[in-house]
Amino acid sequence: MPYKILGRHKTKLFISIILIWFCGITYYLTISLNEDNVQKLKKEAHTLGASSQGGQNNNQQFADNNKQLANKDFDVGQPVADQQGLVHRLQAANNFHRSSPGPTLALGSVRWQDFKSREYVSKTALKMGEDPYRRNKFNQKESDKLNPDRRIPDTRHFKCVSERYDISTLPQTSVIITYHNEARSALLRTVVSVLNRSPPSLLKEIIIVDDFSDSVTTGEELKKLEKVHVLRNDKREGLMRSRVRGADAATAPVLTFLDSHVECNQDWLQPLLQRVKDDPKNVVSPIIDVINMDTFEYVAASAELKGGFTWNLVFKWVSMDQQERLVRYANPISPIATPMIAGGLFSMDKEFFNRLGKYDTAMDVWGGENLEISFRVWQCGGRLEIIPCSRVGHVFRKQHPYTFPGGSGNVFTKNTRRAAEVWMDDYKKYYYKMVPSARVVPFGDISERVRIREENKCKPFSWYLENVYPQLKVPDDEPTQFGTIELLGTNPAMCMDSIGRGNGGEISLLRCHGSGGNQQFQTNGQNAIAQSKLCFTSLNGFADQSAIVMKKCEKLNQFQKFDISNNQLRLMKSNFCVEKKHSLNHLTLATCAHSDAQHWKFRMTKLF
Repeated sequence: MPYKILGRHKTKLFISIILIWFCGITYYLTISLNEDNVQKLKKEAHTLGASSQGGQNNNQQFADNNKQLANKDFDVGQPVADQQGLVHRLQAANNFHRSSPGPTLALGSVRWQDFKSREYVSKTALKMGEDPYRRNKFNQKESDKLNPDRRIPDTRHFKCVSERYDISTLPQTSVIITYHNEARSALLRTVVSVLNRSPPSLLKEIIIVDDFSDSVTTGEELKKLEKVHVLRNDKREGLMRSRVRGADAATAPVLTFLDSHVECNQDWLQPLLQRVKDDPKNVVSPIIDVINMDTFEYVAASAELKGGFTWNLVFKWVSMDQQERLVRYANPISPIATPMIAGGLFSMDKEFFNRLGKYDTAMDVWGGENLEISFRVWQCGGRLEIIPCSRVGHVFRKQHPYTFPGGSGNVFTKNTRRAAEVWMDDYKKYYYKMVPSARVVPFGDISERVRIREENKCKPFSWYLENVYPQLKVPDDEPTQFGTIELLGTNPAMCMDSIGRGNGGEISLLRCHGSGGNQQFQTNGQNAIAQSKLCFTSLNGFADQSAIVMKKCEKLNQFQKFDISNNQLRLMKSNFCVEKKHSLNHLTLATCAHSDAQHWKFRMTKLF
C-alpha cells in the first residue's frame, strides 16, 4: 500500500515537471516572437522614415500615424495587437530627424515624447491659494493639468477627412511662435501640437521668440526639443518686431505664424501649404476654434464666419449672408475669402512677406497689425483666405496679461492710426469720426510704409471697399468737430459725461479729466451731438424737465437736433434748453433763461 501511494506521488511530480517545462518553452517562444516583431516594426519604420518617396503613399502613412492617440510606453509583454500602434510612433520619431537641404539653425534633438514635461511645467506651478487667473488671465490650474499631447476633437467638416495632398510637392514651412511671460503648460502644448500633428517632412523648424520674458529658462529649456530653436530679445520689442526677427531667421520658403496658446488640430498644415503652393500671393489662416479660458474645453468654431471690422477699425467676426451661404452649399470646404484675418495664426510665402514690407516695425506691443497686413495684402495684389479644412484651437482671453508701455489705449490707437494713414486714403476720416481722440495721438514717421505702397503699385482703398468688403457701408453723415462740453463758471471744471451707460443712459456732469473717452462728443451738419452711434436725445420730446439721454442716432428724429450757439444747448423748434438739474448732476430741459445752469463752453476742434 505505501508503495502504491509513493508511486502515485512520483507520477504526479513527473507530470508537474513536464507541465512547467512546457509552459516555460511557450513563454520563451512568445517573448522571442514579440521581440522579433518589434525589431521588424522598427526596421519598417526606419525604412519609411529614410525613404524619399512622397506623394499619396507618404501622405497616407502620415494620416495613419495621426490616428494613433495613445501615449504610453512600449512593453515587450504587451499583446502583438497593442504593439502594432508602435509603428506610428516609430515612424513619427524617425521622420522628425529627416534632414532638409539648405542652411539650418542649431536645433534640439530630444523627442517631445522623451521631454520631461511634468518637470518643466511644475517649475512655475501655482502657489497654495494663488489666483489661477492672475498670471495669464486664463485658468492656469486647468491648463497645467493637461498633457502636452492631450486628445482634442477633430472639428473639421467630414469632407476634409477624404481630402488628399501630395506632400512631396508641398513647400516646407518654418513655424514662428512669439511669447511674453506665457504659461509653460500652454506654450509646451502649442509646440507639441505642431510637432505631433504636422507632417515631419513639411515642418522645417519651430522658431520660438521670447520677447524678454521675466523667466529666461521658459524658452531655454525648450531648446532641447527636436526642430526647435529659441531666440530671446534683449528688451521688450512687442509682437511685430519679434515676429520679424523670427521670420528673418527662418529658412523655409513658407512662414507660419502662431500664437503661444494654441493647439493645432488633425492635418492642419497641409491645406494651408497647398493654397500657398497654388498661389504664393495667397495668405491663409485656419478656422480658429475656441479653447475655453476657464475649463480648457476645445470647442469647434463656425465655418460660416469671416473677419471684418467697423469704422472704429476694431476686428470682429462677421457672419456670411444668405447668398454667400448658398454659394458655399455645393462646396462647404472651399477657401473663404476674408476682408481681414484675426492676425494671430496664418501662413504666407516668405518672399511675398518680405516684398510687401514684413510687419510695420514702428508699431508697438500688440494691436492694429492684423488690420495693416490685411489692407496691405489685398491692396498690393494678394488674397486673404480662411481654409475650412485647417483647424487650430486658440485660448481667447477677456483681457491682456501683460503691460503696454504708455497704456494699452494709446498703443492700440497709435498702431491703428499708422495703418489708417498709410492705407485708407481719404476714407480715414470715417475712422476719425468714430474715434476722434485718435487725432491727437502721435503716430510717428510713416514715410517708409508709404514708399512700400508706392513701390508695389498698391490699389486705392476705394478698390478694397468695392471689391473686397462691399458690406462695409460708408457713412453719409460726417462729423464736423469733436471735443468736450463744460459747464461755465464751475470750479473745479465740470464736463458732460456719458459714463459709458450705453443706449438709454442719462448724461451726467463729472469733473473734467481732459482724457476724452466718455467726455468727448461730436457734432455734425445734422445738428446732432453724438458719441459713437448714440446721440443726445430729449427723452420726453418737447417737454419741460425731460431728461437728456443717449439714444441710437436717427436722422429724422427731431428730439436729437440741438442748436449750440450763444453758449446754450437748445432743442431746435422749441424754447427749451439743456440745464444742469439742481439736485443731481444730471441734465434736463428747461425754459431757456440764460441762467448759470444753462451756460456751456463747447471746447470743440474741427475734424476737417
